[in-house]
Amino acid sequence: MKMRHAIGKNEYMRMTTHELRNHFLGDKLFVSGAIELLYWETDRAVVGAAVPTEVSLTLENDAALAAEFFCQRRELGVLNLGGPGEITVDGARFALASLDGLYAGRGSREISFVSLEKQNPSKFFLISYPAHAQHPVQLIPQSSANRIDLGTQADANKRTIFQYIHEGGAKSCQLVMGMTRLEAGSVWNTMPPHTHARRSEIYCYFALPENAAVVHLMGPEKETRHLLIRREQVVLSPIWSMHAGCGTEAYSFIWAMGGENQRFADMDVIKISDLE
Repeated sequence: MKMRHAIGKNEYMRMTTHELRNHFLGDKLFVSGAIELLYWETDRAVVGAAVPTEVSLTLENDAALAAEFFCQRRELGVLNLGGPGEITVDGARFALASLDGLYAGRGSREISFVSLEKQNPSKFFLISYPAHAQHPVQLIPQSSANRIDLGTQADANKRTIFQYIHEGGAKSCQLVMGMTRLEAGSVWNTMPPHTHARRSEIYCYFALPENAAVVHLMGPEKETRHLLIRREQVVLSPIWSMHAGCGTEAYSFIWAMGGENQRFADMDVIKISDLE
């Protein structure tokens, strides 16, 4: 498991593009036949991916967690971005089609992943935060996620939000997870932008053609920077940074948060006129 330490907004202002990417971009997490994990010091988040091909993959513990097993003191959210697959949690098997999710609570000891079609492997996005209580394992089909339609074509931000792990859905300690899908012809997400000092956030962009990109905007409102994001790359967004983006074409992204408040509307909106 790779480690990524927290960066303050004063350090951020002096960083080059290379340094920004090294600290805030998660790359090469979706690796065929492997589980890749990245530990972020902010809120002690772990983000990663499992891409089983020929054999099943087991979520092993990492020595850095100082635990008997991965979810001994953690909860886990999963969203499948690939072909049909199956997750086994302590002997219970859950089938996930594309864009189905799963929540595994604190105390889940044995977790494994398998693809059901070798020519169309599953791509399981993984997000984990520390947990103080135990909640049951829950399969979350996309059809059962809370759907919210937002935006307009005139503003190039017509989009659909799917809430999987949230106050009114699958229960968790602090983890919140969902997905946003932009309609064809729309390219802006989370604009006007916002921050939320009560929780950090992680974005995973996907459903992008190989030659497409998203310009991800970050930073305090008076010191904005950008990162060029490709398909299946992750952005780490600390509490002092806004998070918004504009793509070369329509795309989708996973958003996941951890902190002291799970309320979706808990955000501090920034006026576009205040951005610099």
